[in-house]
Amino acid sequence: MKFALVIPDGCADEPQPSLGKLTPLQAAMVPHMDEVAKAGIVGRADHVPASMPSGSDVGTMSLFGYDPLQFHTGRAPLEAAAQGIELGAEDWAVRCNFVTVIDEVMKSFTASQIPNDVGQALIEVLQRDQCGDPNWKYYAGVSYRNLLLYRSRDGKAPFTTKTDSTPPHDITDQPIAAHLPAGPGSEVLRELMQRSRQLFGECAINTARGDKAATQTWLWGLGKRPALTPFLERFGKRGAVITAVDLLRGLGRLLGWQIVEVPGATGYLDTDYAAKGRYAIDTLKSGVDFIVVHVEATDEASHEGHALEKVKALEEIDRHIVDPLHAYLKSQGDYRLLICPDHPTFLRTKTHSHGYVPFTMCGTGITPDNAKTYDEIVAAKSAVTLDRGCELMPLLFKGT
Repeated sequence: MKFALVIPDGCADEPQPSLGKLTPLQAAMVPHMDEVAKAGIVGRADHVPASMPSGSDVGTMSLFGYDPLQFHTGRAPLEAAAQGIELGAEDWAVRCNFVTVIDEVMKSFTASQIPNDVGQALIEVLQRDQCGDPNWKYYAGVSYRNLLLYRSRDGKAPFTTKTDSTPPHDITDQPIAAHLPAGPGSEVLRELMQRSRQLFGECAINTARGDKAATQTWLWGLGKRPALTPFLERFGKRGAVITAVDLLRGLGRLLGWQIVEVPGATGYLDTDYAAKGRYAIDTLKSGVDFIVVHVEATDEASHEGHALEKVKALEEIDRHIVDPLHAYLKSQGDYRLLICPDHPTFLRTKTHSHGYVPFTMCGTGITPDNAKTYDEIVAAKSAVTLDRGCELMPLLFKGT
């Protein structure tokens, strides 16, 4: 049997005045997602425990069947794994965003989607400086998403698991003062962030971007290497993941999945949806049991407060990923298909949120309910409610 999971990241939302008091899922023309709902079930799941920050690192870990309360250590270690960076038992990884802060207000958590060449130049500037401490090392990622590693030489680190700052995408257009690193050793992270302001202001390739220039780093999501049971051992399925986001690549790598690189996958609104659909089918044809297709565009639209762009992204996912993937699965015999986001991302707040997300599932061994559409309102009326989202993956493999 073949299995597939499509993740429209952060697509769960509230009714929008600009969409006639419909949620983006209700407003979008998604006939193929609705077909899944009609052929199977619609329910809701909570992937982010109330005690943990809402983010894709927590939400996707739960969505993949791993209780984040047990396994989660931080976001940055997952992104380190995506880059093939090995962490020692006492090493720490820290997410390093390039951001634009003006008058102490977070204006862009991406430095206006900073180009890779500018980001690489800034990483080189930071690494040359290092603040005189050889334990620190910067690693360039994609665009604004980078890493800072602390290589412990004596088993000690200047911070603890209680040290962190607010994710920058959660404070767009807000003053940053209340969201800076806090906790034991947080002054070290603050000093590095403050030092970056001067360095970025002296980098010509960066300042040439004018008001789109990165003004500093933002350090957050720190953690140590997680100990995850391989997916094949846990569920008996050979998995693969398609994503343009490092933390999903990293989590997939730690689970023992194949990482499928798709040309044109950007992690943004301009991603090549059709290519993701084609590569998902080709990956299943190669012998993989389970394919995950992750799309970041819906989440990015929410962070930027663009309701129509969020609707458009959902329609692109429906047309170019869900439709061909479902058609292929049905043509091959026994299968199951699941569609589920990792967490809500509200257009109103432009941030990730806690709470239930809708899912729909169909295929062999799934007894249909009476759902006609896939959206938050239908899901809220469903008898299938998973307070522990990590129970959804076992349900996919077991059936109903």
